[in-house]
Amino acid sequence: MSSRSAVRLATRCTAFPTKRTVFPASHTTVRSVSKTPKREDAAVATALEYEVPIITYKDGLREEHVVPISEPPVVKPPGGDVRKVAYPLSAAVCDQLTPTMKKFTLNDRVAVVTGAGRGLGYNMAQALAEAGVKGIAIIDMLKDEGEIAARELAEQTGVDVRFYPVDITKETLVHKAVEDIVDHYGKIDIFINSAGIADSNMPAENYSIDRFRRLMDINVNGNFIVAQAIGKEMIRTGTKGSMVFIASMSGSIVNYPQQQNCYNASKAAVIQMCKSLAAEWAHYGIRVNTISPGYMDTALNRVPQLDAQKKMWVERTPQGRLGNVDELNNLAVMLASDASSFMTGSNIIIDGGYTLW
Repeated sequence: MSSRSAVRLATRCTAFPTKRTVFPASHTTVRSVSKTPKREDAAVATALEYEVPIITYKDGLREEHVVPISEPPVVKPPGGDVRKVAYPLSAAVCDQLTPTMKKFTLNDRVAVVTGAGRGLGYNMAQALAEAGVKGIAIIDMLKDEGEIAARELAEQTGVDVRFYPVDITKETLVHKAVEDIVDHYGKIDIFINSAGIADSNMPAENYSIDRFRRLMDINVNGNFIVAQAIGKEMIRTGTKGSMVFIASMSGSIVNYPQQQNCYNASKAAVIQMCKSLAAEWAHYGIRVNTISPGYMDTALNRVPQLDAQKKMWVERTPQGRLGNVDELNNLAVMLASDASSFMTGSNIIIDGGYTLW
């Protein structure tokens, strides 16, 4: 046994128990992919679907509370509603694709997606499964949501899905998780980083330095920690991989009317960090790009307290609507695939035209 393997085994005895109660074994399933997924924990489902944590500020005071919401109508983009079920890409179908379309497939590749317990990250993980990946590792500090997401994704697609309940700011735990992923799958081809928070909606003069540090620690330091760990493995295994970071148009503009100095700064840092990584790792065959979404129709943006702000956002968007949560999927797949093989260091803004005005 190599010294590297011995160290990994020793660390997994505590952080990765053999019973996999912390990091469950593969969620791969042979159930029909047409079966509607079930959320077995009704309480968790209710929390995910109908309750949204809200942080408000008044006179410089911060208040935290949970707002119950009824299911709102889904904004319909061209192409229809958000799908609740994913479908795997079969070998038979892939063989019939033209050479151009095959460039967009991800057959036999392994992906790591952070922040995929819900929202944009989960939707992109679903898209990767449909594009043909053989394995997906979800990293998310939200344990209940992550377990449900991994189980549902595996049931829908038959993909080998593993979930790691890890805080991305904890360097040691991140490196252990990444090593375990490589031990299981043999490599990592794709990294999509969707983890981040936006706790900064208050005037800069009232924003505490502790809160500033926390947001930067997650949005910037945590992003780098995971990228570094995966980058090292890609370099070690000679994998010519692709990294896709979810930044924000807030990294290029100042949002209105909300005041979010720290969030904007963190996303600008992510964009520049990725450009630097793209330049440094290009000779290893590793590509690094960012997607900068505009205002999206996520659960966190559906609460009544944001109605006035959303009206302003929509009015300032040429397309006159918020983005749907699955409208980043195709771009994420393209950036992860060989269809973007000569593309690195790019920041793609997908915002319905918001930044045009």
